[in-house]
Amino acid sequence: MSSASPAPVVTRFAPSPTGYLHIGGARTALFNWLYARGRGGKFLLRIEDTDRARSTPEATAAILHGLAWLGLDWDGEAVSQFAGRARHAEVARQMLANGTAYKCFATQAEIEAYREAARAEGRSTLFQSPWRDADPASHPDAPYAIRLKAPREGATVIEDAVQGTVTFRNDQLDDMVCLRSDATPTYMLAVVVDDHDMGVTHIIRGDDHLTNAARQVQIYQAMGWQVPVFAHIPLIHGPDGKKLSKRHGAVGLEEYQAMGFPAAGMRNYLTRLGWSHGDDELFDDAQALEWFDLPGIGRAPARLDFKKLENVSGYHIAKAADAELLPEIEAYLVAAKREVLTAQQREGLSRALPCTKERAKTFPELLEKAHFVLTSRPLDLEPKAAAALDAVSRGILRELTPQLQNASWMREELEAIVSAVAAAHGLGLGKIAGPLRAALAGRMVTPSVFDMMLVLGRDETLARLGDQAA
Repeated sequence: MSSASPAPVVTRFAPSPTGYLHIGGARTALFNWLYARGRGGKFLLRIEDTDRARSTPEATAAILHGLAWLGLDWDGEAVSQFAGRARHAEVARQMLANGTAYKCFATQAEIEAYREAARAEGRSTLFQSPWRDADPASHPDAPYAIRLKAPREGATVIEDAVQGTVTFRNDQLDDMVCLRSDATPTYMLAVVVDDHDMGVTHIIRGDDHLTNAARQVQIYQAMGWQVPVFAHIPLIHGPDGKKLSKRHGAVGLEEYQAMGFPAAGMRNYLTRLGWSHGDDELFDDAQALEWFDLPGIGRAPARLDFKKLENVSGYHIAKAADAELLPEIEAYLVAAKREVLTAQQREGLSRALPCTKERAKTFPELLEKAHFVLTSRPLDLEPKAAAALDAVSRGILRELTPQLQNASWMREELEAIVSAVAAAHGLGLGKIAGPLRAALAGRMVTPSVFDMMLVLGRDETLARLGDQAA
């Protein structure tokens, strides 16, 4: 008889909508997406919006936009944690009914007084409620919180897929509040109920949640629920080894789109940030989905390295299909609040991509290389370009123009004509390339002059040469 097939993998990303999508959060989402999608499982999205004072619709929209830009699709609708508060309260009352939780009538003032006395006596300040084992007959008619009746002896052990075996002494964990006296659920309870109800099998999140895991495991055990696999991943640090913050530069995912990094490059870079597959640095989505696994995640914090990000980005720009690159460049222009392309510029850029995407590490670099096709006559010459167009150079351009008029406009013939004119003046091709760059682009750092001629076409090339030969 064959054994039952393992349950399908279900992961989730659960951000709080209180600000931008942090680059670390984006990587967490990516790891969850890769793990689920690589195993034919589900990747779910939950917005943890229980903090009503700080949660905003704008932040939620920014999270959804960031995930969509990064190319991370989720299954079903995004779930609101706040919307499930009645279900969370119901579970707290179930624990009360099965004896794994209790009513605590201690007031905030009483809890503070307990802690003050404990501090003064050098005891642990973990609150030990006098109501834990109280006779229900002694319960007052007053508001109460529902606290988990956590085990006092032994330890709570987590077999973490990244951190290994992590042990928490139970006498270091208090009876946490699950339902407050105003009947609102706590975050700790809500997370466990949501993960259980959503069928989450693997919880992949930052290791700043590791201590939360001990308390959350106790709720799973109190309800008799299957405990999911935990994988707590190290945080991302700045280049100086300190926790990533705004002083290191961009920390919000949308900033990376506005800086002109392609989504495929970001996926590759973030996947490799804290995870490895041998010595592989550059890979596509199909390879990442095949290779990604939890044992490949390191335990040490990863360091953000902009130089490496640029190199990875350049690799993906160069290998991208032109038809995919163009809309992403247009989305970048919107994100960066730059002028959008006209229909004519879009058509020109489309023709120029094959000769501008090589060795461009970001979209701003690519657009800089493509300036020649995005600008229009009369060209605004940079100082160096103007200097390259001296009287002698203009004379050579005047001589060159009629010879190009009847050319077949194939690269080999264009090169032959330009080389012949240069040779007639005792010059190498390089000496005539400078004035040609200046005349065709108005600047000196450009793609090859022959690439520009082919992209611009015969009429525009001759018109630009004519402007400067006059």
